[in-house]
Amino acid sequence: MGTLPTVAIVGRPNVGKSALFNRLAQRRIAIVHDQPGVTRDRLVAECTAGLRSFTVVDTGGIGGGSGDERFEERVRAEADLAMDMADVIVFVTDAQDGVTPVDQMLARELRKTRKPIIVAVNKIDHDQHADAAAEFSSLGFPDLIAISAAHGRGIGELLERIQRELPPEGEGSGEPTASAGSRPLRLAIVGRPNVGKSSLINAILQDQRTIVSDIPGTTRDAVDIPYLRSGRQFLLIDTAGIRPRGKHNTSVEVFSVMRSEKSIERADVCALLIDAVDGVTAQDKKIAGLIQKNEKPCIIVVNKLDLVKPPTKVRDFLNGVLGQIRTSLFFLSYAPIDILSAETRENLDRLFNSIEKIETHSQRIIGTGQLNRLLQMAMELHPPPLRGQRRLKILYATQLTPPECTVLPIPAFLLFVNHPELLTDEYRRYLESKIRDHAGYYGLPVLFRLRSRRED
Repeated sequence: MGTLPTVAIVGRPNVGKSALFNRLAQRRIAIVHDQPGVTRDRLVAECTAGLRSFTVVDTGGIGGGSGDERFEERVRAEADLAMDMADVIVFVTDAQDGVTPVDQMLARELRKTRKPIIVAVNKIDHDQHADAAAEFSSLGFPDLIAISAAHGRGIGELLERIQRELPPEGEGSGEPTASAGSRPLRLAIVGRPNVGKSSLINAILQDQRTIVSDIPGTTRDAVDIPYLRSGRQFLLIDTAGIRPRGKHNTSVEVFSVMRSEKSIERADVCALLIDAVDGVTAQDKKIAGLIQKNEKPCIIVVNKLDLVKPPTKVRDFLNGVLGQIRTSLFFLSYAPIDILSAETRENLDRLFNSIEKIETHSQRIIGTGQLNRLLQMAMELHPPPLRGQRRLKILYATQLTPPECTVLPIPAFLLFVNHPELLTDEYRRYLESKIRDHAGYYGLPVLFRLRSRRED
């Protein structure tokens, strides 16, 4: 299995690193905002814009002066780790600010890496700004390129320079690439702030790939992290904590919630984290509702087992936790529940055992004849309710074939009925239960698509 070389984007806060990252990734991943320190974690994406693909890593701004010294140290550690991983470093500076003491300090640190350094002088938005780039030659690096990440100016030249500095193929220090014709399974870790999403990913990776803090809202971006486990490719999506809309302190938090919702939309599987100490809250129900609305496979992960696990009568305790979750999140009844501790890594394997079981069940097909007999027996055993003077009739049913590119097929059934509006939610759940009795579909929603074929 090959690897992609890695290009790290570094610099002080608010110089446009995230805008450049989005430009190279050719999609909006990082949140771009004029508030310093918005990017706190490393963001990872694949850049395919040049002749040769590479992994591009965005980092938190170094020297942000947020006032939280411990937090600043963690951001700096994240950037240092990205630089250690990198084959090429793009040092982003701000033409409007000129060379600052932090830029000079970073230049000294970067020279110690003995890696190819490209200085990208950002915010050269017009020709009249071009002369401002010359000042940055004082930093002592030969590769100096004037760019505008916001407008795309100079990006082609930057890509050409990056391509020249990449190591020979097969020698990159980057992430493993997926085999041809496949893509990783996208696992979104979602939940309200401070339930342990980043801690769970760190436990999975056994590496501090995301910043963990007891400050709610530490993760603001949806961080995509490639992960290889037993030959299986995953993309772990660490999402910003989703808060009630009335508690968004800044516009950045609003963007974070939007990004988390988008992460649910593009996920193959959602792991909904619940705090074992707090149990299911109103906000947990709202996030679960987003998963249900998007018709996503789901695992409910109860975290912080280490904080609540009693020394005796463990089984009674676990049953109580499961009962509360099943009652509160009844509409996600298909989702298995895994109770674990990200802190101690207890029961961590159960999460991936559940994913493996979901993948197995997603391949199950019910033959058309078998499906129609199953539904006919269900309707004879418990006829649909009368609505006015009419009753639902299922004339024919078949399981839909998922698109070939689908990583995790969702069981969906096309029902030809006399009047689609006669299918009540209660009867829909009844038919779903009969299908699950037959095929299981562990962790998967069962979908019905109705088409009218009215009898004369």
